[in-house]
Amino acid sequence: MAAPFWTTAPQSQAAAEPEVDETTRQFFHHSTAKRINTDAVIAKTLKKQYPNLELVTSPANSVDLIGFASAGHASFTTIDDAGPGLPPSLIWKGYIPPARRIDGSPGVLVQDVVFAKFLYKWDGAEFVVYVVDGRDGVMAYPPVRNNYILTTDVHKADSLIIAAGKWANELHDEIWVWDGGYWQKSAELYDSVRKASWDAVILDPEMKKAIVDDHLSFYNSQETYKKLKVPWKRGVIYYGPPGNGKTISIKAMMHTLYGRDDPVPALYVRSFFSWAGPEYAINQIFSKARQLAPCYLIFEDLDSIVADSVRSYFLNEVDGLKGNDGIFMIGSTNHLDRLDPGISKRPSRFDRKYLFPNPDVDQRIAYAKFWQEKLADNKDIDFPDELCKAIANITDKFSFAYIQEAFVAALLAIARGGTDGSGVVEDEDMDWVELAPPRKKRGGGGDDLKNNALWVEIQKQVAILREGMDNE
Repeated sequence: MAAPFWTTAPQSQAAAEPEVDETTRQFFHHSTAKRINTDAVIAKTLKKQYPNLELVTSPANSVDLIGFASAGHASFTTIDDAGPGLPPSLIWKGYIPPARRIDGSPGVLVQDVVFAKFLYKWDGAEFVVYVVDGRDGVMAYPPVRNNYILTTDVHKADSLIIAAGKWANELHDEIWVWDGGYWQKSAELYDSVRKASWDAVILDPEMKKAIVDDHLSFYNSQETYKKLKVPWKRGVIYYGPPGNGKTISIKAMMHTLYGRDDPVPALYVRSFFSWAGPEYAINQIFSKARQLAPCYLIFEDLDSIVADSVRSYFLNEVDGLKGNDGIFMIGSTNHLDRLDPGISKRPSRFDRKYLFPNPDVDQRIAYAKFWQEKLADNKDIDFPDELCKAIANITDKFSFAYIQEAFVAALLAIARGGTDGSGVVEDEDMDWVELAPPRKKRGGGGDDLKNNALWVEIQKQVAILREGMDNE
């Protein structure tokens, strides 16, 4: 049987006795002693061990060869030739709990490769790949993990790195989120956005149309901006009291942009925290946005994340000294007055502001009708048309969030009373509420709301909520 292409021993010796992998021996020897530079030790040992092969090294965080193969684009198998007394690899098996326990998922097992040697096959070529954690010290950050690719064809290895790197930087039913000091992909946020719809956004029709047109016209107007010789960038701010649709509008727009023939990726910024400081975070955030442009860059709670200490640095990035073509920035705030005027009152940074006020009576009626439609299939909840206006009349100065809470609390009260309701009430802020089994239907229909169970409970909950409202 012929020796594999990566063998380092003469054919006669390979046939006579198993070969011991010197790199594995050196890694474990080095890792149990004083560590100076793991990367240098590995590279030096590999060059000595494989004199007939070329060594190509790439960072595993941006070129995820294992993930690339696990997604079906390549294949790999562990090579076990470490020799007696040494494990063939050091792979930590971890557990990730389900994102939502109520979904019934048991969670998933994940593997964290600290050291391993693989036979890697891609596009008709074979490689020996070592994945090695090169951290020198327990507290080393950011983590250093490299792919050491041994090959007879450097150009083929370069092509593999490009293919795997491109795949690793693409979104696969995910959204880019800056959180904890680095960019990460969030499938959970993508799933939430996928469920968002403009149908669930109750706004003044003209304002809703203006918002949608503002966004879509931007992404359709690259040539127009070029002809006008102005930078192809835009920024808007959503502002107003909390609970009136700013977040759901952002999600609905993300959904709209992902549904285009040329999908627009979204980048969601939760904070400016970074292991290297907020300036580094801002730099990385805008660098990623420029890389993915045209894109949708989201800063929620803008007044909270742009501290005075980084305001100047942030504005320099917004002004686009490096060029921000194709970037549409959206910022939201509950407190416009807390924003620096250089952000809130300077066109060419954030060009337009949209106020999301507490709903007027027509919008409150529309929101009640929204709930009426949600409960239409529930034969045990009596929700006549006149109830929509009645609810709107008693919820003056309520935000949509307050009205929603009145509905949820009323439905729960009915369920606990066991006199009405069955089925499921769904909402973005309430995963589900299982109502009681069907009982005798309460409440009068038609013009008589006096004994309508939902109306009775809504009035109680509105009174309770109004007592707790922070207003005059």
